[in-house]
This record gives sequence, structure tokens and C-alpha cells, in this order.
Amino acid sequence: MAERAAAATADLLASLRATAGPGVLLENATAAEAMQVDQLRRFTGRALAVALPRSVDEVARLLSWCHAQRVGVVPQGGNTGYCGGATPDASGTQLLLGLARLDRVRELDAANYALTVEAGCTLARVQQAAAEAGRCFPLELGSAGSCQIGGNLATNAGGLNVLRFGMARELTLGIEAVLPDGRVLQRLRSLRKDNSGYDLRDLLIGSEGTLAVITAATLRLWPPLRAAATALVALTDVAAAVALLERLRAAAGERLNSFELLPRSALELAWRHLEVQADPFAARAPWYVLCELRSFAPEPLDELLAATLTAAGTDGLVRETVLCASERQRAALWRLRERIPEAQRHAGPSLKHDIAVPVARLPDFVATASAWVARAVPAATLVAYGHAGDGNLHFNLSFTGGTPAAEVAALAEDVRRAIHDLAIAHGGSFSAEHGIGQSKVGELRRYGSAVELDLMRALKRGFDPHGIMNPGKVLAEP
Repeated sequence: MAERAAAATADLLASLRATAGPGVLLENATAAEAMQVDQLRRFTGRALAVALPRSVDEVARLLSWCHAQRVGVVPQGGNTGYCGGATPDASGTQLLLGLARLDRVRELDAANYALTVEAGCTLARVQQAAAEAGRCFPLELGSAGSCQIGGNLATNAGGLNVLRFGMARELTLGIEAVLPDGRVLQRLRSLRKDNSGYDLRDLLIGSEGTLAVITAATLRLWPPLRAAATALVALTDVAAAVALLERLRAAAGERLNSFELLPRSALELAWRHLEVQADPFAARAPWYVLCELRSFAPEPLDELLAATLTAAGTDGLVRETVLCASERQRAALWRLRERIPEAQRHAGPSLKHDIAVPVARLPDFVATASAWVARAVPAATLVAYGHAGDGNLHFNLSFTGGTPAAEVAALAEDVRRAIHDLAIAHGGSFSAEHGIGQSKVGELRRYGSAVELDLMRALKRGFDPHGIMNPGKVLAEP
């Protein structure tokens, strides 16, 4: 039986090679193996083969073959996700489809503030192409140099500028995608208004490769941001942060670009384990906010930010403020913020959660969830940080380096259930910006309503009747 299975696999691979053509399948075993492990090294798979197509036609040919052969397809961008959404299973029967070679900038329409790029372009390259044309693409992620725009759209990426510019879905005008049977959906339009039927673009964004393979997109651009004012603010509690957010919104309007909440525990991890800017404050505080105003026109944003923070300090909201006096200082503060996940890895094992609640309910959620952690997991250090301007927190528990990984893993399910239940009870979500992948399939089944899940399954069957697109991700079954 084993011999027959091996012969069948060999025949399947021969057929795949003939269909793919020269140079499409990755023959370097080391490189292929690296692509079959996820970013956090929690999931490891074994693919039938790894394909790196160079054109939309090659993607279409591969998907048509997979559709006919009933072979599962796992699309992969920069492999920077946190939920295992781009990792094949261990069966050795799925095709891992890497998009890195589809990396052309197809068109830059500066007059229409639009940029069309292929899915394999890194976010940094997209940002650079926009900047070279005197424009700005505002999606900002710590992994900009390695994540790819196709993956950003497939997961509806968020990041540091969601408060002002929205998620990846809001930054996209048009899309090109290959359907499971090899047909190409071509909607690379730069229109701001288009009510011609169902919005297939928005449906594919955030679908994590379970409906189709995104191969290109037309992105929305803005004028360059010419002025900035940045401050790190020390606060007593999360309620003060929410009140400060409202003050900044009232004073600065849409110029409020970013508002990041940071606990003392997160900063201390970075100061202890990384070479980053030292503590700039005279006294310790339990909470901090890294806030930034940006403007399309040159204007004195420093004065506006300073005046707003001074008034907040007079009223007792703010304990201490560090206003950035140079671009170098600003970059150092943002580097401190972006490297918190790295500092956590240096510190030891951790349990991570990507939750969101309405902004007004952040103080109550943090107080309730923090009390649960202190009571139920006293050995953990709570590191709850993130994009407070839009209600998204990375609610993480860190353990010292000497804590056995098995001990931490044994706590994972109880901790996850408690944190996610509390997020839902506060009108929130268990997945704010990292998606579902394979790690949260059970959570979607638990918290999704029957109507939502029925509609999702119907959409999945309509796009992918044979269930070949990223099997086991988002929905465990069609």
C-alpha cells in the first residue's frame, strides 16, 4: 500500500511539474522547508511541492490543475502572520503557493492618487514607490520590509495608522485575483465610487486565501505627510488614556494619526532586553501613550500638541510628557514601540491575544482582565499594549525565560477562554487584526453566530466548491 501511495504521489508531482513549467517549482529543499514553518514557529507543515509563479497566467494554470486534481492550495506572502494562515498541514498533499515573484509595480497614477502593484511587492517597496511619486501609502507595520501587500490584503492588516486611515480594506480601490478553478477576476479599478453589484473586492480582502488568490491590487494614495509632532506621555490609568484621546481628537481632528497605549511592563521589557532609548522620565508611571499628529501641510503641530498636553496635565490627566525635539528622537520612540514583540521573545515564553473592544470600554476591560490574570496566573507579567485609538490591544502574558514551555502551553486554553470571553462580554472581538488562520478556527466557531457561520460557509462553497483553497483555515469545513 505504501508503494502504491508513493507511486501515486510521484505521478502527481510529475503532472504538476509538466503543468507548472520550468523554474516554477522550488527545488531547493532548505528554502522550501523554511517556507513551511510559520512566523512564530508554532505550526510546521509538509507540502506536496512549493510553487513560485512569476505571472498571473502561471498562478491561473496552477490553480486550474489543483482544481482538477482536488489538491489543496496554501497561498503565502511574506510569511509574517501570527495565526498559521500561510502554513500547509502535515499531510504532504497541499501545494504551497508563494507570491514573492509577482513583485512588479504595474502602474502609478499620481494624478488619481492610485498605485497598482502585484501581490508579492513588500509593503516597504509599495511605500517607496508612492514616495518617489510624491505620494503616501499610509499602511504602517513593523514587518514592512518583509510582509507582502497580498498578505496584507488577505488578512486585512491594521497597524499603527488605523485610527486615521483605516484597515487595509479602506486603503484598496481595486483587486485582481485568481479563482480556485483558474479564472481571473480583474477589477483593478481606481474609482472612488462604484456601486455596480456586490463588492467582490471587499469580500476577498480579509478572506485569508480561502476564496481566491489575490495577485494584484490598486491602492489608494494620499499626499505626503509634511509635518509631525510626537510625544510619549505618562499616565495613571487607562481611563486617563481614553480621556486624553478624546482631547486630542477635539484639538487636532483628523491630524491625530496614531495613539498607542503602552504599559510600564512593556517598556521595561524593551529597556532590559534590547538596545533602545532609555527611560526618559523622572518618575515611574503604570501607563504611557505614544501619540502623534501628522499633517499634509506644513504647520506648527508641535505647538498644538504641547498646548493640548499641557492643558491635560493641568487637569490631572497627564503626569509627565516627553515631546520629541528631533526626527531622531521620534524614530527612537517608534522603534521602542515596534520592538516590544521582540523584547517579549527575549524575555521568555508568552501567551498572546489580539482583541478589540469599543474604545470607551477599554478601561473596564483592562481592569477586569488584569484582575483575572493577577488572580489566575500570578506567575505571568501582563503586557497589554497596542492601538488604543481604535480599541485594539495585544493582551499578552509574559513568563520568565526559566518557565518551561510545556507549563505555559498547559495554561493557554484557560487563559484564552477567559480573555476572549471578557472581550466578547465588553462588545468586542477575539481577533482584531491578525486574522483567524488555523489557530483561531475554534474561536470563530465558538463566538460566531449561526447566521454568520452559515453565510460564511455558503460563500466558501460558492467560490470554492471542492474546498481546495487554504484548507483548514478560517472555516474548518466548507
